Amino acid sequence: MKIRCIAIDDEPLALKQISAYIQKTPFLELSAECHSAVDALNILNTNDIQLMFIDINMPDLNGMDFVKSLTIRPLIVFTTAYSEYAVEGFKVDATDYLLKPISYSNFLKAANKAKKIIDGEKQSEEERVKATPEHLFVKSEYKLIRIALADIKYIESSHEYVVLHMISGAPVKTMVSMKSIEDHLPSDRFMRVHRSFIVNLSKITIVERSRIIFDGKVYIPVGDQYKSAFQKYIDKNFLF
Repeated sequence: MKIRCIAIDDEPLALKQISAYIQKTPFLELSAECHSAVDALNILNTNDIQLMFIDINMPDLNGMDFVKSLTIRPLIVFTTAYSEYAVEGFKVDATDYLLKPISYSNFLKAANKAKKIIDGEKQSEEERVKATPEHLFVKSEYKLIRIALADIKYIESSHEYVVLHMISGAPVKTMVSMKSIEDHLPSDRFMRVHRSFIVNLSKITIVERSRIIFDGKVYIPVGDQYKSAFQKYIDKNFLF
């Protein structure tokens, strides 16, 4: 699986260079080019982005303030012509900091750092989540909890945690990624409908204006990236 990336820079030439470097790197996938942090926010809200290459000096909202504003962050690599931002960059847990002009060799070093982190997360997640045809085992608060798939209503990403909302009983919180949970669920019964939500298809009773409504009070948006697959499911099960 390739690492899904976005490139953000208000300078067209700099943006094209980073985008070209991403496309040149076999284990990276360019999901979007953004000319501002505002443009990037919409991409992050509707796509599961794992790595972000972002310039710091941009009009309206600079890259540093934008990263600080995010509650759920992908891995961050700052790109800038100013070295004085380096310390501040690492304060927000940036994976790396690239000074312009950026060579491909330096870009590749930063990309490899990100890959090592993501690969390590995947390995640890495999230890936290185990599945059988009808059950999911997750670690939560130092306990291994057995959860019936049929009892899961929907799953929500919340900061570094994933919360499993149940038909009966309290929600279960575990420290894994949505991708790891998704990989362990049967695709004919569960569907990713947003970067922050997976739903149990059998529990859907109301769909309204690209939203799934549970219990008349929980509104789950269907992200642009997932609308086509979700619409196919609806069309397949729709009675005229």
